Amino acid sequence: MPRFPIHVRYPLASRPPGTELLLRSALDWDRDVRPVRYDGQLFEFELEAPPARLFVDYKPCLREQGALRWSTGDNYVTWSQTAPHEVYPRFADTHGSLSPHFQVGSRNGAVYEVRVYLPPGYDENTLKRYPTLYAHDGANVFQPEEAFGRVPWDLDATSDLLDTMSVIDKVIVVAVHARDRNRDYTAPGYDGYARFVAEDLVPRIDASFRTLAEARHRATLGSSLGGVVALHLAWSRPDVFGKAACLSSSFGYGDDLLARVARDERRALRLYLDSGWPADNFEPTRRMAQLLVQRGFELGRDLLYFAFPLALHSERYWAARVHLPFQYLFGRAWNA
Repeated sequence: MPRFPIHVRYPLASRPPGTELLLRSALDWDRDVRPVRYDGQLFEFELEAPPARLFVDYKPCLREQGALRWSTGDNYVTWSQTAPHEVYPRFADTHGSLSPHFQVGSRNGAVYEVRVYLPPGYDENTLKRYPTLYAHDGANVFQPEEAFGRVPWDLDATSDLLDTMSVIDKVIVVAVHARDRNRDYTAPGYDGYARFVAEDLVPRIDASFRTLAEARHRATLGSSLGGVVALHLAWSRPDVFGKAACLSSSFGYGDDLLARVARDERRALRLYLDSGWPADNFEPTRRMAQLLVQRGFELGRDLLYFAFPLALHSERYWAARVHLPFQYLFGRAWNA
C-alpha cells in the first residue's frame, strides 16, 4: 500500500483547551485522521491509499469546541514518497499585511526607503519561517499611488492568489525604493548598491522577521535596469542570493554582466529571464540566456527563459506575468 507521510506544524497551544488537530483527505472527506505522533507543535500523520493512487488531496482541520474548522486555501497535495510532506496551515481567512515605509541606511551614508509584505498566516502560525524576495524599483511593487503611471505590479495580491492556490511556498517580499536608479542599477554604482542590499538590508530583514536565512531561500527580482541589478546582485553575492528574476532587462546598456558571465566561475543559481518581442529588450535577454546555457545552465532546471509576443516595456505587462517567476522560484512543484 502506498504510504503518504505528512508533517503538520502548528502552535496548538494558541487555541482553546481541548482543541484537536486532524486531517481530512480525498480518501474519505468525512473521516477524521488523527496523528500517529504529536508534541503540541509537530503533528505526524500517515495516509494509506490503494496501490494505484499516486497522490492524495488533503486538508488539516481543527476540531475546536465541537466545531470542525478547515484550513484556508486550496487543498494540499502529497505524493507517495519516503520524505514527509511538511505544511504550516492557517485557519483564519486573512490577507497578508504591508508594513509602513521605513528607512535603512547603507555603510556609505545613503538611505533607502523599504516596505515589507508579510504573507497570510504570518501572525497566526508562528512556527513558520519564510523565503524572501527582494524587489527593486520598490515604488512600483504594491500600490498605485506610488507606482509609475499608477500601475503597480501587485506583488502582494499575486502572492496571496498563488498561496490560495497552494502552488507556492508563502514569501516575504521586501520592496526597495530606488534613489538614483541610473547610478545604483548600472556599473560601477551597482557595486555599492549590491553591498547595501547584501550587507546592510538583508541582515536587518533577517533580524526583524522569521526568514529562512540561507541563500537558496533568498531571491531578487527586477525589470529593465532593475533586472540588470537583480542579476548583478545574485552573480556578485551567491553567498546571499541563490535566485534571481530578470524581466525585460537591458543587459549591456550600462553594465559588464555579459563579459563577467562569460569569464567568471559558474554560479550555483536559479535564474528566470524574460522579455517581450520584438522591442522589449528581446535581443539582450536572448543573448544573456544563450550565454548562460553555454556556461552550463540547463533550461527548465536552473534557468527559465520566455519571450512574450508583442509584450511592451511597461509595468502593466510585468504585473501580468510576474506570477511565472514567483512559481519558478518558490513553487511547490519546482521545489519538489
